[in-house]
Amino acid sequence: MDLPVISNTAPAASGGGCSSAGCGTAPDALAHLPDHIRAKVQDHPCYSEEAHHYFARMHVAVAPACNIQCNYCNRKYDCANESRPGVVSELLTPDQAIKKVLAVAATIPQMTVLGIAGPGDPLANPERTFETFRQLSEKAPDIKLCVSTNGLNLPRYVDEIARHNIDHVTITINCLDPKIGARIYPWIYWENRRIRGEEAAAILIEQQQKGLEMLTARGILVKVNSVMIPGVNDEHLKEVSKVVKAKGAFLHNVMPLIAEAEHGTYYGLMGQRSPSAEELQALQDECAGDMAMMRHCRQCRADAVGLLGEDRGAEFALDKLDAMEIDYDSAMARRKEVHDAIIGQLEAKRARSAAPVKADDLPTPIPHGTRPVLMAVASAGQGLVNQHFGHAREFLVYEASPAGVRFVGHRKTELYCVGGDSCGDAGEDGVSADSILDRTLAALAGCEVVLCAKIGFEPWGRLEAAGIQPNGEHAMEPIEAAVLAVYREMHAAGQLATPASGQKRA
Repeated sequence: MDLPVISNTAPAASGGGCSSAGCGTAPDALAHLPDHIRAKVQDHPCYSEEAHHYFARMHVAVAPACNIQCNYCNRKYDCANESRPGVVSELLTPDQAIKKVLAVAATIPQMTVLGIAGPGDPLANPERTFETFRQLSEKAPDIKLCVSTNGLNLPRYVDEIARHNIDHVTITINCLDPKIGARIYPWIYWENRRIRGEEAAAILIEQQQKGLEMLTARGILVKVNSVMIPGVNDEHLKEVSKVVKAKGAFLHNVMPLIAEAEHGTYYGLMGQRSPSAEELQALQDECAGDMAMMRHCRQCRADAVGLLGEDRGAEFALDKLDAMEIDYDSAMARRKEVHDAIIGQLEAKRARSAAPVKADDLPTPIPHGTRPVLMAVASAGQGLVNQHFGHAREFLVYEASPAGVRFVGHRKTELYCVGGDSCGDAGEDGVSADSILDRTLAALAGCEVVLCAKIGFEPWGRLEAAGIQPNGEHAMEPIEAAVLAVYREMHAAGQLATPASGQKRA
């Protein structure tokens, strides 16, 4: 399979966003950014909640080694059964990574972003990482390049990052206090020796902050990831958010700790709990007072492929690449068509949102002080209510209030329907449908409505019994418009005077 050069076919999108009064949705989370930064990130699926419905990303696993140990991490290789950072099915050489990227770009034209995020730390594997970026810059110049790092080696490689035109960097910063850091990081490997305890944490923190300052001074965009660990750094992350904003980070992604014992992490084996969805949202809301918060992160595998929330990596395993027959000329032409169409949709949507609204066209406002409502949405992408309840592996959660509609997060679940004429048969791996519904109901705690394209009789009844109203009346409608319509219906029916019975509001 000859390797083509992908031409620069993705045009830059203009600014925009929802900021006019009465538009029905909350202001754009990126609206505060300067125009030149906003132009770089508004169509980036990992940074823009709007764009992630349309554009896809991929990670290539070329960086196996790591220079620190985290109590929440357990890297696994040749593993297709877990979806979390540090997990890969195949380690790749730079040449293999390029071959895979070009095959994905030809097959999934929505793919616009390539990141290296592991399974170890990319900057602990600098030769493999930067050789991959070098070839990508040459052969696929239209693909945005990103790197994620723990920051320990970051200062020494800022020049190299800038040289390869990598203008998006993510740093995982979990604390600013070495005492807290010693509870998160057992050791670091620094200057040819293993260092432990508070000394190790202090070195890591210093390098992270130095790297952040160096990147922002060069105009390289920095997103900060933080893992929320209840009882360890949860309260402290408010201070982290203030400091990294002051130093120039444009986005903060507070992620929940993944601590199931079966993953084999130290925290998992020691019984450290993960935060609840309500706790995570509360912390994100508190940090949001200081900087823009990312709420659509899926904590992707180190070899993820596709739209956020899906993983098509198995389609592009090494043993399948040679068998692929791709007409690259046709594929690249199709890629340009898809990019142009998506950019057109997004620009039209932003123009509608920014357009002045006549007073006569505004709906009757919902009184200030009316309680907010959380609604879960089954969506297969494109920002639409377009998925069957039983086909959802996650639900997007939105909050409707008199101020509008805002995205607050997502809740993972399991397939209730695995085929056949109706849902309700045993789920994946023989798990009973009743058990899956029980877990789904637990995952949807705090939500009062579920919007989906279709839903079967059995889950409908179980949801209603749990105080969650199923709604299939807004299939194929834009999510924000559908959520707002249901909220207005609830207000008109007098359902917003007091909290819904049996529901715990976040």
